[in-house]
Amino acid sequence: MLKNRHIQGWLQASPLTLILIGFLILPIITIVVVSFWQATEFSIIPGFSFENYEFLFGSPVTYKVFFATFKYAAITWAMTLAIGFTVAYYLAFHIQNQTTQIALFLLCTIPFWTSNIIRMISWIPFLGRNGIANSMLQSWGITDQPLEWLLYSDFSVILAFVHLYTLFMVVPIFNTMTRIDHSLIEAARDNGASGFQTLTHVILPLTKPGIMIGTIFVLTLVMGDFITVRFMSGSQKANVGRLISNDIALLQYPSAAATAVILLITVLIVIGILLRFVDIRKEL
Repeated sequence: MLKNRHIQGWLQASPLTLILIGFLILPIITIVVVSFWQATEFSIIPGFSFENYEFLFGSPVTYKVFFATFKYAAITWAMTLAIGFTVAYYLAFHIQNQTTQIALFLLCTIPFWTSNIIRMISWIPFLGRNGIANSMLQSWGITDQPLEWLLYSDFSVILAFVHLYTLFMVVPIFNTMTRIDHSLIEAARDNGASGFQTLTHVILPLTKPGIMIGTIFVLTLVMGDFITVRFMSGSQKANVGRLISNDIALLQYPSAAATAVILLITVLIVIGILLRFVDIRKEL
């Protein structure tokens, strides 16, 4: 009987296992293998060589690009966490009516009804030299001339990232907060805890799994993004995603694969560090 159950369980899991192998494991293995190949201007040479990795680790551009990627990821994470936690906290603890909660939460998802590119490009006419933001600042007398740094700068790139990915922080935090027993908050208040003490000693510790899930979402999305940096910086800034994209455009697939492998390892290390702080399996 136990053997039959084991076989039945394996048969039920086998389709998902095949999908996982075919669409995740094999592509990653392929990328790793290609990263050791060589490429010329006209052809790709299958073989085994550390040339691509030697070039990457020996080039100062690689370190600058990875630093820029980490900078974008860290600033975006901090801003999405602040906004996401505030929105989730308001929805979970200040809106008592469940229907209103759902309505406001769906309101947050309205921007996601359009594509990322459309939402990102919509900032360009707003932040441009003759855009709405500069026109308003000048009409109010705040500035005498257009602010050049509003568009095609680190500011515009990070603003677009925050706009695109804040919801990925809101959802897991809100989901975690709705599971918090309100009697714990009442008990903290009855024992004389202030609002700040209740937040730091009760709500924050219980919300850690949601914060970690949101952090993983945001960091992985930002570190793997390339189109946002390209458009919002006017091709003046670069991150790892753009480095890979440029190599692919030049048909330098082995170099792009090597960069992708390094990025993958970096992201896995970051996720591994985050998972040491909290067990998110309870939330999944």
